[in-house]
Amino acid sequence: MTELKKIILDDYPVENLPEDMRQDFEPGERVRVTVEPYRKEPRYLRFHGIAAHKKTTIEEAVARVRALRDEWD
Repeated sequence: MTELKKIILDDYPVENLPEDMRQDFEPGERVRVTVEPYRKEPRYLRFHGIAAHKKTTIEEAVARVRALRDEWD
């Protein structure tokens, strides 16, 4: 796995930001700027492992879904 590169600048002058980034700020304001690489993940990976603490096997999950589906039949 690669190391995440991240830059954080506290108390940064708005005047030093690109024009499109400073449009919502007043001149003279100070901001915090965070710069990190954008990594687009497939949407389904956002939830991968979210319920790992429940120790549910795939078979158990499928059986639970099928039981719920069969309630509607």
